[in-house]
Amino acid sequence: MLRLLFAFLFVFAVRAASDPFIAKPYLQLGDAPKAAKQETLTLVWHAADSDANWSAEVRKPGGKWAAQPAPTFRRVAVKDIDAHRVYASVLSKLKPGAEFQYRVMKDGEEVFSAKGTARKSAKQPYRFAVFGDCGAGTKAQGVIAERLHESKPDFVFTTGDIVYSNGRISEYRQKFFPAYNSEKTPLTRSTLLIAAPGNHDLSRRDLNLFPDSLAYFYYWNQPLNGPLTVNGTPNSPVLIGPPGENQAAFLEAAKGAYPQMANFSFDYGNAHWTVLDSNRYSDWTDAKLQQWLITDLKSARRAAWRFVAFHHPGLHSSKAHALDQWMRVLSPIFEQNGVDIVFGGHVHNYQRSKPLRFAPSGGVAKNGVVEGEVTLDKNFDGKTNTKAEGVVYIVTGAGGAGLYDPGQEHDPASWKPFTEVFKSNQHSVTIADMEGKRVSIRQVSEDGTVLDSFTITK
Repeated sequence: MLRLLFAFLFVFAVRAASDPFIAKPYLQLGDAPKAAKQETLTLVWHAADSDANWSAEVRKPGGKWAAQPAPTFRRVAVKDIDAHRVYASVLSKLKPGAEFQYRVMKDGEEVFSAKGTARKSAKQPYRFAVFGDCGAGTKAQGVIAERLHESKPDFVFTTGDIVYSNGRISEYRQKFFPAYNSEKTPLTRSTLLIAAPGNHDLSRRDLNLFPDSLAYFYYWNQPLNGPLTVNGTPNSPVLIGPPGENQAAFLEAAKGAYPQMANFSFDYGNAHWTVLDSNRYSDWTDAKLQQWLITDLKSARRAAWRFVAFHHPGLHSSKAHALDQWMRVLSPIFEQNGVDIVFGGHVHNYQRSKPLRFAPSGGVAKNGVVEGEVTLDKNFDGKTNTKAEGVVYIVTGAGGAGLYDPGQEHDPASWKPFTEVFKSNQHSVTIADMEGKRVSIRQVSEDGTVLDSFTITK
């Protein structure tokens, strides 16, 4: 018996030692906000800080392998974490909506392979999923990851709080990659995942306290078309504490991504997405920030759909985070520029508003409250009347962390008048099917139950 045990441990140790990856390859959008006739995706993987001949190849199913441009890497060398490299290889000449196979080579030997699907064009139907507040290391997180994988989305969007509780490298390794890129749930190796930053991702900015925090800027590879380009810019996640080795190490490793990747936009299919950093240091009453948002939304006039996503929802009915209303100030801009749905997280449950318009009566109070007048579209039911007059606000923060306000689900008297659906007793994920001028959305629980479903048409 002991011999068998030792043999097992020996084989396990050899396999672990021979694994060339710290984090196995996963698909990212890269700095490619616009759709193209020949699409690209960026393949990212993490490996030890040692020289090796890495490369990636792509082919159509059953076709010949085509070498891709040599990968680049950012070197992450921060206190208390072994130095490592985050490689990025742009997979090019992909046919929109087509399946492709890829493999990663190290020193001429194949060490990983998987398949993916290129970004869909505006004329192709597609499915996406949205969820937030996920990386808590809970059983529920794992189950929701399975639901995501089973739903076969073309891409997944997370509304933030990607890992708990401090956005650290160590937390990504414990609570993110094992959940979403394992042999059991190989989601991110084959499905594009895009993220908005939450408070647990960017609020821990004292690098003397957590030298490996702000890992969002190391591990995500997303468009760099946001308004904040310079370290220390107002409304950006400015580092806290005295400058020193820890800050210098972060700035070197995050070069090119920090702080610009906190806000960005992208196109997928027939929709335009605008992703905002809603952390409290971001003052969205600032004229320059608002102008960037307006310009971005106006640039998407040809898109059939316009979605906005950020972490902190301004319009919800939970007792938890009831005062976190500062993003309400942007509602008039959303309405004036044709936004259809706003996705949020932060509140750990699911909520859907009636289509609405919100007119602020003032600015943001010190406690975060924004007073104003709500006008509701009471005719929309998402079944027989599917044309929405106003913006629909969805909270989808039930991705794995502990649920908020379960007692409110069956207490509609506690809901705000604008809330149509409130589900707080089960973890869940939002699944949307897009085809032309129709989007059909359902909220799916841990056990596969459909908690809500509705359709919007134009």
